[in-house]
Amino acid sequence: MSTPPSANAINPNHRLDYIDRLKVLMIILVILHHTFITYGAPGSWYYMQKATNQVALGLMTLFVAVNQSFFMGFFFFLSAIFVPSSYKKKGAARFVTDRLIRLGIPLVFYSLVLSPVLNYTVEHYGYKRHYSFAEYMSGYHHWIDFGVLWFVAALLLFNLIYVLWRVTFKPQESDDLSSRLSVGKILLFATSLGIVSFLVRIIFPIGWVLQPVGFQLGHFPQYIVMFILGLMVTRNTWIHSLTNKDAKQLARIVGCSVTLIFPLFYVLLTWLKFPSNYFSGGSHWPSLLYSLWEQVTGVCIMTALLYFSREHWNHSSAFSKGLARSAFAVYIFHPIVVISVALAIKDWAIDPAWKLLVAAPLAVAFSFLLGSALVKIPGVNRII
Repeated sequence: MSTPPSANAINPNHRLDYIDRLKVLMIILVILHHTFITYGAPGSWYYMQKATNQVALGLMTLFVAVNQSFFMGFFFFLSAIFVPSSYKKKGAARFVTDRLIRLGIPLVFYSLVLSPVLNYTVEHYGYKRHYSFAEYMSGYHHWIDFGVLWFVAALLLFNLIYVLWRVTFKPQESDDLSSRLSVGKILLFATSLGIVSFLVRIIFPIGWVLQPVGFQLGHFPQYIVMFILGLMVTRNTWIHSLTNKDAKQLARIVGCSVTLIFPLFYVLLTWLKFPSNYFSGGSHWPSLLYSLWEQVTGVCIMTALLYFSREHWNHSSAFSKGLARSAFAVYIFHPIVVISVALAIKDWAIDPAWKLLVAAPLAVAFSFLLGSALVKIPGVNRII
């Protein structure tokens, strides 16, 4: 006997444990991502000690490249899932007020308080520039600096656009319009997204940042599309139409993409001496190839994760609930933990690649300990 579509749709009135667990996983990947950059992976961060071991650097690059292909897009998807039900429950005015409090206050706090502290800590303890905090702040000019909270700024912007759309067009809720997902449809979608990303990166290559908000517009096609899909998912059953066979096939595609295609980029860069900027943007064919690789890999990972988490993670414990509750606090404050751990072991006389093995688990553990403590503070726990 088949299950009616409505029984398979995500119920916005019930908290889904696997969605919470996915958010925790994404937070952990964010912490690891920035820890890997600290020790030599591509990207920018407050404090860095680059490893010299080329094999380690290659593995770090692979990790952050695969991570970047999906983790922030997936964050936007997961964050959008319950937006329509929240809007419907609260109405436009209360919804906007809630978002300005929950997202706006952390943005102001990070920019005016946490960001100066992070930068001073690195200057004073990392680079040994010994002047007082007052002296440092007397010449400080970066008062709009969202740092890692660029995601929160974008999420707030997306939410406000959603409200504007709802208020202006007053769309009617429709029945389930989705058809069954298939691996072929997923690959077609990912390929299309890769082409759009390539076109956008002709103007906004990877690494180009819209200041002062910190948006890397070269990645935003995926972010926008995944947020929209998150808005749609509660009224569509395609998220539940995947089979175990589909998920395993997607996992195999990811495996082939990582082990067979990604090494091609290394060959092009090191053996054939292609300039690195050919992969980040412009009208170069390596940029098209990388955009396609990134989106196919990322979309397949996201879709397979949705299936496997729904089948195996849809249960909770006191521990997992605690992690989920502190996830937003962890996202906001993990930079101070990652930086502190790196500074604590900076004088350890070994290659930084080995430091990563110590710093990564410590950064994850202490970030969640700090987040768990913060969400117990009265007043603070109403925001984060």
